[in-house]
Amino acid sequence: MTSSDRRKQMARALARGGMEGVHVLSHESAAEILTPKRRDLITYLAENEVASVRDLARQLDRDKGQVSRDLETLAGHGVVSFETDGRAKKPYLQHEHVVVEPIV
Repeated sequence: MTSSDRRKQMARALARGGMEGVHVLSHESAAEILTPKRRDLITYLAENEVASVRDLARQLDRDKGQVSRDLETLAGHGVVSFETDGRAKKPYLQHEHVVVEPIV
């Protein structure tokens, strides 16, 4: 069974147990992408509405360019996505839950 298959199986098992909207990251990906600042972005997006990347950066008192790069990294791993409204990009979480697969 491949690592990808194990993550899919884990997501299905969690859904059967009542945890819908689960995205399972590989342990390797999580170690690489879930920096403290990116975890802060995930938590903030889960708890707050934002109008755009610029708005999110302003609310968190962070540099817009760095927030944008962090969001693009998270998007590349299926954690966030964007709604486009003109020139504004509104980030949102793609899944209700993000979990990391066990090491063993």
